[in-house]
Amino acid sequence: MLTFLLLALVVIGLSTLVWTTAGLVRLVGARLRPSPSRRAARRLTPSDVAILVAAHNEELTIRQTIRSALRQVPAGQVFIVSDGSRDGTVEVAEAAGARVLDLAANRGKAGALVAGIQHFRLAERFEVVLLLDADTQLADDYLASGLPLFDDPGVVAVAGRATTLVDPRPATFIGRVLVAYRERVYIVMQYLYKFGQAGRAANVVAIVPGFASMYRSRVLADIEIDAPGLAIEDYNMTFEVHAKRLGRIAFDPRAAIARTQDPDRLHDYMRQVRRWNLGFWQTMRRHGFRMRRFWIALAVFVAELLTSSIALLLVPPAVVLSGGTLLAVAVGLDPPEPLRALAQALPPWSLVLGVLVPDYLLTLFAVLVSRRWSDLLLGPAFVVVRAIDAFACLRALVAALVPQAGGVWRSPARRPAGEAR
Repeated sequence: MLTFLLLALVVIGLSTLVWTTAGLVRLVGARLRPSPSRRAARRLTPSDVAILVAAHNEELTIRQTIRSALRQVPAGQVFIVSDGSRDGTVEVAEAAGARVLDLAANRGKAGALVAGIQHFRLAERFEVVLLLDADTQLADDYLASGLPLFDDPGVVAVAGRATTLVDPRPATFIGRVLVAYRERVYIVMQYLYKFGQAGRAANVVAIVPGFASMYRSRVLADIEIDAPGLAIEDYNMTFEVHAKRLGRIAFDPRAAIARTQDPDRLHDYMRQVRRWNLGFWQTMRRHGFRMRRFWIALAVFVAELLTSSIALLLVPPAVVLSGGTLLAVAVGLDPPEPLRALAQALPPWSLVLGVLVPDYLLTLFAVLVSRRWSDLLLGPAFVVVRAIDAFACLRALVAALVPQAGGVWRSPARRPAGEAR
């Protein structure tokens, strides 16, 4: 039983419990004791917002992304940077009504964003810049729900809430598992972590995701968006906010919602996860550790991330050894004493249930939030995908120790985009 409980704690994570509690306290406190109004002198409106999209070979998705953006802001406020695209991205974007900058060379997403901000003079012309991925569609109330978070003048960034696009439906079982698992990751991280981390007293949000988030234009000059040697830009931009004490990061899972097309092919999924993990570890290496609240919270999370990743990869061989030893004893064989001790300390049932039960509880929570009941049937397979994530995390950590090239990208295979639902 002790093994089961310890493994369950590793799988769930102490940080999950801490930040879930902080989120509940924040929610209850807001209802019982509403904070004094800190509304800005003038509430921001859609006319204050520029939407900037960096795109590379996104002709299958960019039209719907632009359409969703044009439902948020007036025409002329959607800006596309085609980063060395070799397909019809430019033509499709122009036909959809966006203003387009066509870069001949592939600079990577961060370089494309910098080029767009400078070329269109966005920081000078707009109060807020919304960074949007080319495969992402904004919910119709994205700005209506997200801009009020800037009423607090101390807020310099609003982290968008991600949810995965279900249309079109992945064609394969593996694709459905991958997309459903990614939705679970979004819900767990955003509801059980980020909401508590974004509380005024905490302010330790670790990522303002680049898929659909907003920054006050005045802080963009202080953020090194295109930092050298990083696979992705959004972790670094978030760390820069904390390192330079630029202000607070706001997040509410009920606000600034956007839907993104997640990979439904294993190869694309693994490549994306590796890139995300590599960007995280590279950013950690670049910024180092400081005796501040954000970095202390981050250090605790990293310790748990490494512990759970190692545990998830060690459990399968431990189950084989422990179960094999018990089977050998049952048939009258005499296994070595170390294997007997292992089987006694780590019985196979406690190892298996210690992973499957708490992991499935996370699936149950995600389904209660999303109402995607079919994911309950896919839930047992999520443990396998989580083990893939664990391997990618540790592999990326090793890779991050070696200097890398910048974030020049290759887009995953896309499904023709339908309307967000």
